[in-house]
Amino acid sequence: MRRLLLTLLVALGLPAAAQDSERPAVLVADDLFITRDRELVAQGNVEAFQGTTRIRASAIRYNDETGALVIEGPIVLNDGDGTVILADAAELDQGLQNGLLRGARMVLNQQVQMAAVQIDRVEGRYSQLYKTAVTSCKTCNDGELPLWQIRARRVVHDTEAKQLYFDDATFHIRSVPVFYLPRLRLPDPTLDRADGFLAPSIRTTSLLGTGLKLPYFITLGESRDLTLTPYLSSSTRTLEFRYRQAFTNGDIEFNGAYTRDDQLPDETRGYLFGEGSFELERGYKLSFTIEAVSDSSYFTEYGYSDDDRLRSDLTLSRARRDSFVRTSLYNFETLRPGELNSTLPTVVIDGEFERRFFPKTWGGELRFGLEAHSHWRSSDMDVIGRDVSRINGSLKYLRRFTHRSGLVTDAQVGTTFNFFDITQDDTFAQNHSDIAPFAAVGLSYPMARREAGGASQVLTPVVQLGWTDGSRLDIPNEESTRVEFDQGNILSLSRFPRPDRRERGATAAVAVNWSRFDPNGWDTYVAVGQVFRSISDPAFTDTSGLSGVRSDVLLAGQIKNNAGLSLTARTLVDSDFDISKAELRGGWSFGKTTVEGTYVWLEADTAEDRTEAISEVSLDGSYDINKQWSASADVRYDVQNSTAATAGLGLTYNNECVSVDLSVRRRYTSSTSVEPSTDIGFNIGLRGFSASNGTERYERSCGK
Repeated sequence: MRRLLLTLLVALGLPAAAQDSERPAVLVADDLFITRDRELVAQGNVEAFQGTTRIRASAIRYNDETGALVIEGPIVLNDGDGTVILADAAELDQGLQNGLLRGARMVLNQQVQMAAVQIDRVEGRYSQLYKTAVTSCKTCNDGELPLWQIRARRVVHDTEAKQLYFDDATFHIRSVPVFYLPRLRLPDPTLDRADGFLAPSIRTTSLLGTGLKLPYFITLGESRDLTLTPYLSSSTRTLEFRYRQAFTNGDIEFNGAYTRDDQLPDETRGYLFGEGSFELERGYKLSFTIEAVSDSSYFTEYGYSDDDRLRSDLTLSRARRDSFVRTSLYNFETLRPGELNSTLPTVVIDGEFERRFFPKTWGGELRFGLEAHSHWRSSDMDVIGRDVSRINGSLKYLRRFTHRSGLVTDAQVGTTFNFFDITQDDTFAQNHSDIAPFAAVGLSYPMARREAGGASQVLTPVVQLGWTDGSRLDIPNEESTRVEFDQGNILSLSRFPRPDRRERGATAAVAVNWSRFDPNGWDTYVAVGQVFRSISDPAFTDTSGLSGVRSDVLLAGQIKNNAGLSLTARTLVDSDFDISKAELRGGWSFGKTTVEGTYVWLEADTAEDRTEAISEVSLDGSYDINKQWSASADVRYDVQNSTAATAGLGLTYNNECVSVDLSVRRRYTSSTSVEPSTDIGFNIGLRGFSASNGTERYERSCGK
């Protein structure tokens, strides 16, 4: 029958939702008529809605005197808040707030569906479902049972509190009942935060045995929450916690654990990690980090962190276009065997200030910098308890000239001033100071070439001549014990990482950069460089690549393509073609497989506390078996000693209603405080409820 598109505005005038109470109802149907009993009847493709509540049915009967609605199915009721009800028949009041639905199914946020013999709607807030089956698995009409479901005598859905209350609930896997709960409460999928248990996990280790972790989430208001996770096994009683709070100008988070176990039966063990940041007035930012642990083997045994040195800090900073200021207080703690906190700089105060000026008369840029630093050792012994404070400043002028020929000239001139105070070390005088002027000029000539296929090449030779006056102060090397020679500092006047050391005399740096970019294929980058100096610097170690009057040759490159392959490499080669350092990183994604890896080679160097060479390979990868199953593996192998350091395997299953993770990890290394161990982890989560929602999942389709 031809659709008449008749629209009737019926002022119901009953208490519906607050935002909809003043809105009329709208009814659209193929046929619309009024009976002698003053009953409004709509038939054929009926749609009725008031505010955000909408109903689709084959027929609706509305009684003008009682305001009741009798609806013939199939019925689709959508409340506008993500809840959809499917039913065979229904009787509702005129506000659609109370009533009865038979042969109904409720779908919450397109994730959880509840099939019931009958649904009672009460006051527009509650839906009572009788003889109910609840699942987030997709169900088909082929009679196949979902992977899991919760069957209950009654389920009450509180739309205001966004909670589901179960009476006489039984959890089923397929058709097999697994466990029974007389009362059960779960959040519905539309709730972001609610008190309740999260997905449990099982962890098995060779040191701690098999244990269960059962997290419980507690809301402490709109901006705070606390998660408590008891971890119980035959060897440990641990309570993990996480506290989070958001402020109008920042946020904080603390993670930690309290432990009593059989590893150290007479001691209390645990850790605390915390961090936070706040935006202050005038553009300042305050941040802090807290890292503390009871003993050096705790992290390794419990798997909370891989750090072997902990850092706590409090920092106040501000960054603007032409200025930067920062002040920080640090506390360091070592967990490495053979290191003593009393003889290491554990308390550090560090600050810096930099300001740029752009004089219109001269052009170019004038830059002023100031840095203050102090570190303290708790030991009172001479030499090994040495404490150092310093102030370093610099004033320099920079100018760039671009000539018509394409030649680019970068010039800089300036001076540094340095003050040092050394205490608890009779082998050095206490006070030191100097002024070191410097100057440098760099020449570069970028050349570009475009190929017929759309690719482009850029070749840039670079030469820099530099000079720094003065002689080095007779002070200990406290901060520049590890030097890296790479593309980032090849044109620096000093390649030491900290200002307690500075290169002196005349230097020359030569480099060539070449790159090729192909929008249809391979991208390539290659850099070659070397540094020459008038005098050798004994502070550079042999493996730094910078010892002597001529540095090792720096070779660096990168290659990648559109097929997912990427390789980055860097090495130092001396005049005898010996390699002191090498690093290779790569990744390849093809089809369902992703592989990533690194290789590191470091030659032995006692000056860098490395008594033997390091040669190590790390590999990790994943493979998508199908849309639901994926596998992963990783290994770290010590090539020098022909032993594995760590290895791990993982297997994951994901679909629209469940996620399962299984992992096995083995650590082979040992020390005086840590033994080799094997960890087995198992996690399972039911999707659809807000406490266990996932963003990546596979949804199966129903076959015909």
